[in-house]
Amino acid sequence: MKFQRFIVPLIMVLLASCGQEEKKASDLLMRAEQSYSSANYNEAKMQIDSIRNLYPKVFDVRKKAIRLKQQVELKEQQISLEYLDSMMTIKKILLDSMKVAFVLEKDTAYQEIGNYFYPTQVVEKNIGRTFLRACVSERGEMSITSIYCAGGSLNHTSVKVSSKDAFAQTPASPDVYVTTDLGKKIEKADYKLGADGGVIGFIIANKDAKSLKLEFIGDRTYKTLMYSQDIKAIVELSKLAQVLLSIEEIKKEQKEANLKIQFLNKKIAEFSVEE
Repeated sequence: MKFQRFIVPLIMVLLASCGQEEKKASDLLMRAEQSYSSANYNEAKMQIDSIRNLYPKVFDVRKKAIRLKQQVELKEQQISLEYLDSMMTIKKILLDSMKVAFVLEKDTAYQEIGNYFYPTQVVEKNIGRTFLRACVSERGEMSITSIYCAGGSLNHTSVKVSSKDAFAQTPASPDVYVTTDLGKKIEKADYKLGADGGVIGFIIANKDAKSLKLEFIGDRTYKTLMYSQDIKAIVELSKLAQVLLSIEEIKKEQKEANLKIQFLNKKIAEFSVEE
């Protein structure tokens, strides 16, 4: 009898406590639903997380909260995708207006990705010229190529560009090759943006210069000048590269958003079946 006198009140206390927790959790869920309806998605997620952290034993409310969070996350991804789609439209319009100023070289027989060149630097206009040529792939990857054909073997692997008081130099290029044109030897070395020792950035920073000093470094050093038309080519191609890279980034984010939407729709459908 003494045992019953203690256990009955204890059960009543526990039941009352559980009832209070369920009410508090339900109130939080209602507020989360209101936040969701008002498009306050961050607030809704915070309230849902509070239910999960504060009331781990209120299973029915927690289950409803999980479903609501899936709906919140789905809505966020849908909004994100709408924004990305609108940005893609804007970027493509910008690209269409820009790319007419460049020459796209692409052999569809063996190339999946073509390269943009500035008109003054296409091969046909620069036969026999020693200079720095820039290009940008259709995916926005920019690089420069040092082309030496001034006579004799230089075996150059690096270039240095300088103004009166500053310079930038590429590291030794891993992509060095030799071609011939009408029996004349032509040395070439490629330097990708980011692995160019800051040369591309240096040229852009000196875009208003009439000329820059250009050195081809190999077994010996060959010195020449880089004139404004080649400086302009690199500057303009860098602008094109930025737009193309932003399009590639948007494509990546669109793909991720679509995958998340598919995943959430699947989870919501599974949840509905379970109920």
